[in-house]
Amino acid sequence: MSDAAGVTVRGLLREATDELAAAGCESPEVDAELLLAHALAVTRSELSLELGRSLDRSEIESVWRLVERRARREPLQHVLGTWGFRRLVLKVDRRALIPRPETETVVERCLVLLDGVREPRVLDVGTGSGAIALAIADEHAGARVTGIDVSVEALELARENALLTGLAIELGEHDLFKGLPPGPWDLVVSNPPYVAPVDRAQLQLEVREWEPPLALYAVDAVPAVARGSQVVLGEGGALVLEVGEGQAGETAALLGRLDFVDVRVSRDLSGRERVVEGRRPG
Repeated sequence: MSDAAGVTVRGLLREATDELAAAGCESPEVDAELLLAHALAVTRSELSLELGRSLDRSEIESVWRLVERRARREPLQHVLGTWGFRRLVLKVDRRALIPRPETETVVERCLVLLDGVREPRVLDVGTGSGAIALAIADEHAGARVTGIDVSVEALELARENALLTGLAIELGEHDLFKGLPPGPWDLVVSNPPYVAPVDRAQLQLEVREWEPPLALYAVDAVPAVARGSQVVLGEGGALVLEVGEGQAGETAALLGRLDFVDVRVSRDLSGRERVVEGRRPG
């Protein structure tokens, strides 16, 4: 860490970027900018207007505490404490998966399928931080959304996010492998654990060391949600699943065997086939 004398925002930004690059962080410059902006209580765009400003020792120490956490490969989102998801800003920490851009496509498909349904009953299986459930409640005013998770800690985080956003959703502890709560539901949505335990070593360090194993690793969670949905969806009700890379084709085929209709695979924002949907016959 630099001495306080003569240290500017520009200089500290350069130091922080170098530190994060040496630690192997994927986007060291962007991370450094976000960390400095957070520590100095400005936006990232405002930071660019302050590059020549000299910093006092307390400001430097505040920045460096955050940089050191990120350099230990703690996820940027955990260090910042909140993260954006669609129109919401949510609290994030080790209790649940970090909301990811590809999951925004899941919400988008849910809203398309719910278009024209005035007060749909929606079940979010494996709600985690509550990101999907809260986004649907936010963007479909009539939706009655329930989120379930086997993790009590994740449900605590989801409740905190419901309070933070001021959105009303129901939350409950439930194991998806024991079937789904009785419906009839108009929509079941899930981003279930879909990483095979043997693939743990292939994950980024930030993921495998900092995100909850319960939300990452499982065998047959996706088929369990699909089969459970077949029982609890109402006539014409829809299922939307986020799946791992390379799993979309087999998941779509499974929905076909389970007599879902209008089966469709959508690509996420990076162009990968990650979202599979279908409807129960009406």
